[in-house]
Amino acid sequence: MSDSITIRNKGQINVVFNQQKRDGTPPVAVKREGESRHYPLDQIEAKMKRLIGLEEVKKTIREIYAWLYINRLRKQYQLKAETQTLHMLFKGNPGTGKTTVARLLGELFAEMGILAKGHLIEAERADLVGEYIGQTAQKTRDLIKKAQGGILFVDEAYSLARGGEKDFGKEAIDTLVKHMEDKKDDFILILAGYSKEMDRFMKMNPGLPSRFPIIITFPNYTDQELFSISEQMLQDREYKLTTEARWKLNRHLKQKVAENERDFSNGRYVRNIIEKSIRRQAVRCLREGAFDRESLMTIRAVDLTFDDTSSRHSETEAETLDDRVFFSE
Repeated sequence: MSDSITIRNKGQINVVFNQQKRDGTPPVAVKREGESRHYPLDQIEAKMKRLIGLEEVKKTIREIYAWLYINRLRKQYQLKAETQTLHMLFKGNPGTGKTTVARLLGELFAEMGILAKGHLIEAERADLVGEYIGQTAQKTRDLIKKAQGGILFVDEAYSLARGGEKDFGKEAIDTLVKHMEDKKDDFILILAGYSKEMDRFMKMNPGLPSRFPIIITFPNYTDQELFSISEQMLQDREYKLTTEARWKLNRHLKQKVAENERDFSNGRYVRNIIEKSIRRQAVRCLREGAFDRESLMTIRAVDLTFDDTSSRHSETEAETLDDRVFFSE
């Protein structure tokens, strides 16, 4: 998109997309007095609120929605409208929400009638690249067929080019590029991966950059965002942290973010901590015979464990603390 549009107020768009398109352009539904309004953007906004951080990503999603919607209105008035190419690049480290956002976009585009289904097909190199001549193109075509009406999401897409000219990965790239043009109205391709690797990947094929007009960068989470993600995960599972456990986890996440590791997995890292801590809590409850509701819901500091050697000091220190308030509520 050369000219991006930012929605300052969702209420400015007082319409509903009718999925039963006529001549490729849905009619505008007029709100009557006393009626409630349900816009695809409103629905997706409710889901975006559950995404911690990612403010720039959310802003871009609103811009894409506005761009598509305004183009449809322009068509209704016989005005020129840009070709709606929606293939995308997602750049960022693991665990930064790329797959989750891809699913949300699929739902949004389905609600708008851009995609027939809006489902997400996830793929990686092994799903696209075969072992023998002719196998790769067929595997890639089969995946594209499964993705028709939805989104084909290829993670670590740069791995398709890692073997050089003689590698079958180049055949997968060529097949994807061909179908991006031939079936551009049938599916959306999203290539994802580390920022630097994706930049190098795009330079290897001169025809690739122009085919991806939408590039979204996913930043690493801050320590407070990671802590909020952990609390959301626990709440969804009906668990809670003691004050001591909150202090311990918060301190550890601050330390991890400060280390600025290149391969830090962000949300995945937090999810692994939560899942392992829940298992440890279950063992402790059995050992202690603590089966009341409060005990079954509570994660204590002793249940939190971190595999990082750098965290051993803070872990040992936290386990000796009592329930004094070390973390501001």
